[in-house]
Amino acid sequence: MRSPELAVSLTPNCSASPKAGSNAGAETERAAWRTPLELTVLGAIWGSSFLFMRVAAKDFGAIPLVEMRLGLGALILLPFLWKARASFKGAIWAKLGLVGLINSAVPFMLFAWAAQRAPAGVGAITNSMAVLFTALVGFLFFGEKIGMQRAVALFAGFAGVVVLASGKTAGASIGWAVAAGCSAAFLYGIGANLVRRQLTGLPAAAVAAATLGTSALLTLPFAIAYWPDHAIPMKSWFSASMLGVLCTGIAFVMYYRLIQRIGAGRAVAVTYLVPLFGVAWGWMLLGEPLTGSMLVAALLILGSVALSQRAAK
Repeated sequence: MRSPELAVSLTPNCSASPKAGSNAGAETERAAWRTPLELTVLGAIWGSSFLFMRVAAKDFGAIPLVEMRLGLGALILLPFLWKARASFKGAIWAKLGLVGLINSAVPFMLFAWAAQRAPAGVGAITNSMAVLFTALVGFLFFGEKIGMQRAVALFAGFAGVVVLASGKTAGASIGWAVAAGCSAAFLYGIGANLVRRQLTGLPAAAVAAATLGTSALLTLPFAIAYWPDHAIPMKSWFSASMLGVLCTGIAFVMYYRLIQRIGAGRAVAVTYLVPLFGVAWGWMLLGEPLTGSMLVAALLILGSVALSQRAAK
């Protein structure tokens, strides 16, 4: 899950008629319930991505599964790229390929690898670190100020990671899976900063389509080489398809529309819902255990993300 930003300019109608005013009031009333509902649905969808990875990764393997996710997601977003195709010329495709690897292909592979070794909730919890890593990368490599409040948030988040990595599920250590998930979140942090600085002025949905598409092409040879030689169960085919179509393509469309309507600062609130749904889906549908270390880690990480977002305002 990433947090791209869109610049949206709204020109108020100063000469609105009473009828227009009543329409605006009705729209405001609809938004009062529409936004929380859409955020909840989006959180549920993105939370389910860790469930689908958990189901499909063991049959597909990390690289073939990610190839399906990238390809299907790019197809869903292709109309946005086609509409803005005049803006995507020349050397920009090299940047898109690099950002695609950093912000999509490699993190997706790390999460898929982790899903083979740890419950779905573990990946969902580590995914939340992306918000903190975005601030940390901006501070370390791009000269952004971090402030005391955000520094405290980072330390709390890392404490949560340590707690999560030290836990065990069914007697097995999940430390390497946590490390993979945190590495993916760190790459998201790098990718968010690169998108902000290198791909400004381009429609976010079109950028997502381009980065997913280039990543799919770059990953394709490896996916073919590592394609499983055994029969893949239908539940894994279904999970892989849902991962690409619903959790990548459709979810990105929903997220960008939310940003356009309510702004990136409010849309990023979905970050808090993803781990909650990720853990809940794994518990309800896969019977995965809820451990004390997962609860403590989730509270520390989500609390740190909330503190970091508050400091950013």
